[in-house]
Formats: sequence, structure tokens, C-alpha cells
Amino acid sequence: MRRLSLLASVAALVAGPAQADTICEWMDFAQKIESASSPPPDAPPTPDHRPAQSQAALAMFEALNAIDRRYSSYLGMAPGDAFASQQAAAVTAAYQVLLTHYPAQKSQLESSYALAMDQVADPKARESGRQIGMQAAALALKAGLIDPSVAQTPYRPFAKPGTWVPTALPVFEPFAVAFKPWFMARADSFRPGPPPAMSSARYARDVGEVQRLGSTNSKERTAHQTLMARYRITPDMMPALRMQADQKGRRLVENARLFALYSMVADDAGMAMADAKLHYNYWRPITAIRNAADDGNPKTMSDPSWVPLIRTPNHPEYPCGHCLYAGATGELMKAVEGNQPAWGVRVASRSIPSAAIQVLPSWDKWVEEVSFSRTLGGVHYRFSNEVAEDMGRRIARLALSSAMKPLPPAEVRPAAD
Repeated sequence: MRRLSLLASVAALVAGPAQADTICEWMDFAQKIESASSPPPDAPPTPDHRPAQSQAALAMFEALNAIDRRYSSYLGMAPGDAFASQQAAAVTAAYQVLLTHYPAQKSQLESSYALAMDQVADPKARESGRQIGMQAAALALKAGLIDPSVAQTPYRPFAKPGTWVPTALPVFEPFAVAFKPWFMARADSFRPGPPPAMSSARYARDVGEVQRLGSTNSKERTAHQTLMARYRITPDMMPALRMQADQKGRRLVENARLFALYSMVADDAGMAMADAKLHYNYWRPITAIRNAADDGNPKTMSDPSWVPLIRTPNHPEYPCGHCLYAGATGELMKAVEGNQPAWGVRVASRSIPSAAIQVLPSWDKWVEEVSFSRTLGGVHYRFSNEVAEDMGRRIARLALSSAMKPLPPAEVRPAAD
């Protein structure tokens, strides 16, 4: 017992940044492997690798939690050797998941895995960690897959017989709502009520707002707002996640839990979004504004030549996907680090990769700006944004209250390395 306590105390002093970065580094590496394996743009999408990122994060969490037992296991994995190498366990778990999903990247994966394992000097601890990582990966690879009981219904374009409609199908394939959710009971568990009636004052107000602010030649949108509409098309959350992971005193298993929750919550949010969008099949601003003369609302104004600032995504409007994702992410991060982290909310942009990282004072402010950016870009109404934010927050709260919860002090078993 004394040896275990002594080793745990030493670990708390020396296992900081180098090990704490392992999770960030391998999740970043996982994204690069995924990008390198992306099929050609014209290749038909498949469900094969959709859960890869979440499975890798979950596998690392389970492996580390088996050694440094502090949370309930999502996959029911039993405690392992407390003297096993945490680094060996984490990288083995991620490596095995990624190798299974991306065998064509075997050379890159093997060389990176060898580099990581070479850093573990103790052969006994390394081997014990490797075995735990293998076990965690095997369990994770069985989770989050297609649910065979869910009927996959192909999208059918709606048109009057004989009338042409655009033939490009939505980006959501039938399998988009057929995975087993990580936390939700079903894909439609958080489906919102319908959008406002087209005859309502709310509908007219929100259509008018996006018509004024979101057009390509808007006179009311500021230069900064134009930049934000483009900056927030594709967020890069790694700066914010890394800032939290690098905080002094955090354990490796805490960082693995953060990334697992983040990835899994995003998956469920994506399913909830696809379900609602396909259910309501609601028209985008470009369609509504160009056809406002036919909506039955005297307060909307038709503009047959109206064009949005940014390209309209190829799927239905309601609810806003970016807003749902932002609401879920913001709620998760507030639970982990508070609404106003001392270092600020730092989110970069993949849509403008050469831009600097923007820093905002709070997660609530970030969510608000993400939502508004979709109206500024001309692709979403405010009512769609608000509904989506609420969906995302509730999905994150469900995850936090139902899985990977902190264990009672009596059940916590610290690692020995």
C-alpha cells in the first residue's frame, strides 16, 4: 500500500505535460489519418468510418480509466493493472482503433505507434499497458455501430408529377440516423416541434432578418460580421480542448474523458440534427425569399434574385446544425472548465486556416456568435438557431448525467505510475 501511494505521489509531480499531451496528440493524429483516408469527392458515402474518432477517444478513456480508476466505465471495462504504463495503454487503444478503420494508413500508424511506445522505458509496464489498450480498443470497436433494427429510408425529392426539381440528393444518407446513439435513446429523442407557421409574425421577422443581413450584397452587415460568417463555417476546437487539457494538475484520464465526451456528444448531436432536418424538410432562406410571394404572409417580401453570402449547404434548413453542435459543445465545456475560463474561449477556423485564433470571453458568447454567423451567412433563420442551441445543450446534459460519471471517493483507485 505504501509503495502504491508513494508512486502515485511521484506520478502527480512528474507525469504532467508530456503525458497530458498524449490524448491531444493522438486525437490530432487521428484527424490527420482520417483526412489522408478521405475518399474522392464523387465517391458514394458509406457509414464504415463514421464512429472512428469517437471510438478512438473512447478506447483511450477506457484504457486509462482501467489503470487510473476515477470514472464509471462506459463499456463495462474492469479495472486493470495499476502499475501499467498509461501512455502505452492510451496509444495502443487509439492505434488499434485507427488501424482497424484505416488499414491503408498502416505504415504511418505503425511508425507513429513505435515512436510512442519507445518512450516507455519499463518493459513490464509497457506490456501491461499494451494489453489494456488492446482490450479497450476491442470493446470500443463494437460500440456506436449501425443499429440493424432501424429502417434506412432513402430520401425522396418532393415534386408535382412532371415538374423538374434539383437532382442532387442531400448529404445525409439513410444511414445518418441509423447508428446506435451514444447517449440518446433514439435519433428522434430530441426532435423539436415544427418551425413557426409561415403566416406568423415570427416567421416574417426572421425571414426579413436573414434577407437583410445574409445577402451577398447586404448593406447592413459589417465587415467584421462578414468575416465571422466565413470564419465560423468550419470550427477548429483543438485550441480550446488543448488549453483545458494542459491545465496544471489534470490527470491523463481526465483529458481522455473530455475528448471521449466531446466526440460522442458531437455524434449524437449530428444524429439529432439529421433526424429533424429530414423529418421537416424545411426550405432554406434562398428558397423562401425567392418565393415569398407564395408563402401567404403579407409581411414577407419576395426577391427573385436574392443570393446568400455563403454557399447554402445541401440539406434542409431546420434545425441549424452548426448551432446544435455549438450548443452541445458549449454546454460540455462549461461543465468541464466553467463558462468563463481564465484563458478565454479559443476556437480556430478551418474555413479560413490562415486566420489567427479568435478568443471570446465565455462559452455562452461563442455559442451566440456561432448561431448568429449562420444568419449573417444567409443560410439559417433565427428561430432555427435558437431551437438547435437548446437541443445541443440538452444532449450534452444527458451525456454528463448518464455516463463516465465521477466515482464515489471510496471507489477511486489511483494509478501507480
